[in-house]
Amino acid sequence: MAADTQKIFSSALALPPIDRASLIEQLLASFDEDVRNSIDPLWAEESESRLDAYDRGEIQAHDLAGVVALINKR
Repeated sequence: MAADTQKIFSSALALPPIDRASLIEQLLASFDEDVRNSIDPLWAEESESRLDAYDRGEIQAHDLAGVVALINKR
């Protein structure tokens, strides 16, 4: 990784989790539309798969506060 990229990455890691997630979304959106169009259906498929697994009782849901607390411990 280039030195400038490493500096940006280190700065991004210091952001709160919600800001990091927003930055990720912005970076992903900056890619070529063809790439984005190939990613979006995969995410839709994954989210439907997870929702189906939840409905079948195979996975549990977690509230946002718990997830953010877990992320902030890292």
